[in-house]
Amino acid sequence: MKNRGKNYNNALEKIEKGKLYSAEEAINLVKETSTTKFDASVEIAVKLNIDPKKTDQQLRGAIVLPHGTGKDKKVLVIAKGDFAKEAKDAGADYVGDTDMLNKIEQENWLDFDVIIATPDMMASLGKLGKILGPKGLMPNPKTGTVTNDVARAVADVKKGRVEYRTDNDGNIHGIIGKISFEANKLLENFRAFMDEIIKIKPATVKGNYIKSVTLSSTMGPGIKINTNSFDK
Repeated sequence: MKNRGKNYNNALEKIEKGKLYSAEEAINLVKETSTTKFDASVEIAVKLNIDPKKTDQQLRGAIVLPHGTGKDKKVLVIAKGDFAKEAKDAGADYVGDTDMLNKIEQENWLDFDVIIATPDMMASLGKLGKILGPKGLMPNPKTGTVTNDVARAVADVKKGRVEYRTDNDGNIHGIIGKISFEANKLLENFRAFMDEIIKIKPATVKGNYIKSVTLSSTMGPGIKINTNSFDK
């Protein structure tokens, strides 16, 4: 078993072993058991009853949380002409086309968190797949990052858009805010996140769709939520 620090063990003692908490209780406990000196993120892990090997059960998308994530993301938009102007007006941090793609390829420049691209730029952008793919930066229509509505896409990211996708074990991980957020705002973000996961349930899934939901702070202990404590 991995050795944990004193602060972690003290936090763990506040969580009743085997208990499933309501969403409200879990959020209050997450705030209480945060062990870091910095403003930790509140993380969510959802284990689903799906088979990620099946194409229709490989879930991926994005959601704009009501109160954002507490992190200001740098946005790069790959677009030309009027689309580039719209992106600049919407507050994109970087805007360009082949000049930006060359900068990434030649200088290994990656000083951004999200790339948004218009469909006509994807052929050129696809050549950088080996650089962007492993870092999760390649734009994708499913997450709203390949679009001609670049102004809305930029605005959504700036407001607190969260991308999600299932891993190889059928889990979805995400961030629903910061420890410094008021409990009611974390709860609203939690509900919005779970509403999205429930909405995208594949039609082919049989039985109980959501196996478990766990909340934790960065480096803090996990707190399991009673899945009957929120609408499914």
